[in-house]
Amino acid sequence: MDYFIIAAVLVFLSAAFGYLNVRFLKLPNTIGLMVITIAFTFAVFVLSYFDDTLLNAERYIITHIDFKTLLLDIMLSFLLFAGALHTNFDELRKLRWPIIMFSTIGVLISTFLVGTAMYYCFQLFGFHIDYIYCLLFGALISPTDPIAVLGILKKAGVPKKLETKIVGESLFNDGVGVVVFLTIFQFASSPEAGVGVLEVLELFGVEVIGGLLFGLVLGWISYRLMKSIDDYDIEVIITLAAVMVGTVIAQYLHLSAPLAMVAAGLMVGNEKLRKTAMSEETKTYVDKFWELIDILLNTLLFVLIGMEILVLTSDINYIIAGIIAIPIVLICRFLSLLIPIGFFKKKLDFVPNTGLIMTWGGLRGGISIALALGLTQDMYRELFLVITYIVVVFSIIVQGLSVGKLVKKVT
Repeated sequence: MDYFIIAAVLVFLSAAFGYLNVRFLKLPNTIGLMVITIAFTFAVFVLSYFDDTLLNAERYIITHIDFKTLLLDIMLSFLLFAGALHTNFDELRKLRWPIIMFSTIGVLISTFLVGTAMYYCFQLFGFHIDYIYCLLFGALISPTDPIAVLGILKKAGVPKKLETKIVGESLFNDGVGVVVFLTIFQFASSPEAGVGVLEVLELFGVEVIGGLLFGLVLGWISYRLMKSIDDYDIEVIITLAAVMVGTVIAQYLHLSAPLAMVAAGLMVGNEKLRKTAMSEETKTYVDKFWELIDILLNTLLFVLIGMEILVLTSDINYIIAGIIAIPIVLICRFLSLLIPIGFFKKKLDFVPNTGLIMTWGGLRGGISIALALGLTQDMYRELFLVITYIVVVFSIIVQGLSVGKLVKKVT
């Protein structure tokens, strides 16, 4: 079974599960696909007692896909460009300072709160896990997932100002979260070497600031090229080339490709620039093309997340730890938002209960699972992978289904 057949099977399952969701469950696609895929996988488990053909095929697919590389190095760039392209640039610019605070200070505070809380929680339950590994878990679970957030908030009825804050934070904080994760990972891998403040600042500057600057340059080049012609076919291809080539260059230069694609998408999607660079026909084709890319990759991603249950260790203690981690992550998320919200609340006229809504609406997704898969066995990979999966599934299904009701109740 080569990669084309694996891709064909995944697209078939995505289409089939998507059809079942639209036809019968009528849930948001992100949630419906995950629910159906998990149910399908459990059904395959049961069927395997009589015939294990389907189970072996599903395991073959999962074990032959490097989920971490597929998501972080390939899919994420396309998804973030598509999300940024359809984000209101002017609204984002007005709220840039709280979004920066949420996606930097908020992520750092959450990382240390979650790591510290989990460390003492593990002690109570007899798990003797080094503090540095708990911080690694805090770093991978703290960033909210832009893919999950963008897909669900559109249907949740969140006030526009608050939606911009949540979406803006989720677009940027994954890049910051990855840098924090890599820094702690480097220290955990070789504690005797140590990681200095200058090294951390250099990593942050190159990855985050360098990535954003590169993305702006890439977006400007794309804008100039599109402005100089009037051919929607070629203009669509220019945007596709910008994402693909931009990702390759960013990775080669050790810049944050996801943040570069966010910056490029915001520039290309800026309404003021679009008016001078694109005809109405081109705007329609560019938007529809990236909407289709967004839907297709989202569909594949959440089918894969549902199937990742096959690689989990079925240890009851790990599952209990995952369930306990859910309220810990939510409480730490709420506490990490207090400083930014308190600082900007009066200046920017925040809606009532902003912290509560951002806590419940800050969903976790594939990025957290991908980072957990990148842990080594010495870092308690199996334990943290199970905990992460449980938190992500709860986040997408339970929080995703109820965030709309919460918004109506508290605003």
